[in-house]
Amino acid sequence: MKASLKMTRAEGAGRTLGRAYRAAMRREAHVVRWLVGKGLPISGAKAILWIIKLAVIGVLLYVAFWLALLLLLVASAAWLARGVDQTEPEEWAVGDQADHKKSVFYDPINYNDDPDPRFDDDR
Repeated sequence: MKASLKMTRAEGAGRTLGRAYRAAMRREAHVVRWLVGKGLPISGAKAILWIIKLAVIGVLLYVAFWLALLLLLVASAAWLARGVDQTEPEEWAVGDQADHKKSVFYDPINYNDDPDPRFDDDR
């Protein structure tokens, strides 16, 4: 016998889940009896219920997979965004800072750049 008469939350949750499980089993037995009454053999009725249970579990696993994948994507995006430093000034490609101007094959005609002193036309 317990020392205290008060039920803990774990015991209450266990009793509630037990009642729910027993109610589901009674309902399943009722459905099997109903299907047998409609002319289906007992093994066929039980097989239909197992197929329904497996389909429900499959749908739940499918939804859980996509939710976990979505959560993983959100977490990785947050992790990547955490590494971005917003206080650092952004570099703009102006003048000699442009990477394409440092290329060996640079020609200002190919880009919409201002005239480059390296390519003066003596006309």
